[in-house]
Amino acid sequence: MTTTAATDIAATHPALSAADPELAALVGAEERLQADTLRLIPSENYVSAAVLEASGTVLQNKYSEGYPGRRYYEGQQNVDRVEALAVARAKALFGADHANVQPYSGSPANLAVYLAFAEPGDAVMGMALPMGGHLTHGWGVSATGSWFRGVQYGVRRDTGLVDLDEVRDLALKERPKVIFCGGTALPRTVDFAAFGEIAREAGAVLVADVAHVAGLIAGGAHPSPAGHVDVISTTTHKTLRGPRGAMLLSREEHARALDRAVFPGLQGGPHNQTTAAIAVALREAAQPSFRTYAHAVVANAKALAEALLARGFDLVSGGTDNHLILMDLTSRQVPGKTAAKALDRAGIVVNHNTVPYDPRKPFDPSGIRIGTPALTSRGLGTAHMPRVADWIDRGVTAAGRGDEDALAAIRAEVADLMAAFPAPGLPV
Repeated sequence: MTTTAATDIAATHPALSAADPELAALVGAEERLQADTLRLIPSENYVSAAVLEASGTVLQNKYSEGYPGRRYYEGQQNVDRVEALAVARAKALFGADHANVQPYSGSPANLAVYLAFAEPGDAVMGMALPMGGHLTHGWGVSATGSWFRGVQYGVRRDTGLVDLDEVRDLALKERPKVIFCGGTALPRTVDFAAFGEIAREAGAVLVADVAHVAGLIAGGAHPSPAGHVDVISTTTHKTLRGPRGAMLLSREEHARALDRAVFPGLQGGPHNQTTAAIAVALREAAQPSFRTYAHAVVANAKALAEALLARGFDLVSGGTDNHLILMDLTSRQVPGKTAAKALDRAGIVVNHNTVPYDPRKPFDPSGIRIGTPALTSRGLGTAHMPRVADWIDRGVTAAGRGDEDALAAIRAEVADLMAAFPAPGLPV
């Protein structure tokens, strides 16, 4: 670490630098990396300084098993109010009867859904992982696919869109206890109303996993599942720009079952410092400026998709309705993992990802997944998207021919632009 870098980290994190210089140096390195790279992973974002500060308060010191007014530890006078504040804000923002803000993250939140509504061996239904779903939607390598009988739906080969007629036929045939809609690599709007009709006909509990689009929903840039589904499961980071946590929102009739599934079913004490940061993020998401942000995320994604299409890239479903773009690099003859690693060296952070009907293995797939939440948080707009698309085009081309000089040139250009758009919450 250089003397300047050591001085910087000592100034921004004095206690950490004094207690553990080695760890402080790693934190400083990550701060600089997040500051001077173009972060395009759709599940990543920048939280505000207020969210970061709330995450590191003395609430870290407190155990609080149970729920407000019903704890197993004393001294909860302040913690109860913190959690009640987060719950009230979540209910208001998403129009829900009930909210539980205690799940540690998205996967535990989904596990609580199973514990609340299904028994081991029951059929559960969700989008197949290679088609854009999530591990916890009943996929085989997940506990949810081991403990329950996973029934999977996908997307059409010709359009890349969910065939709702096929979903209905499958649901009526298999009669799952739980149906998940939503996923992790879905560039198109989920038809919550249509899924709701299917679930009611099949007698299933419908869960909307909106982890990726929760911020867009809060900001009015994506339709809300409220009123169409029984349960909403979401993380609190990604487009919502909160800490790494999760929430379950539901109709009142499901409140008790979900609360009991989270605690004592799956967890002990909640992470109170995270609950506080969730409360801050929810307050921020209720502001008019956040609505502007959410719509800008979608506008940037659409503009970036158009610029990539103009450069000959193949996009799953032909584009995007939200924050996420799934690129199939088969026609470029560059594997997704190769492209992702090369782009990383160019200062463009993406993740390799399977595409529907991918002939390649998941660890070395054909595609990459990109998104616009983080760059929008920095203030980049639609006018910048052709430049971003050009960097991706040049980076993938350089990856194909092993041109490290070209990647280094892109890296310098990226750092220059990022310097002009400081990231929120970062001290560098």
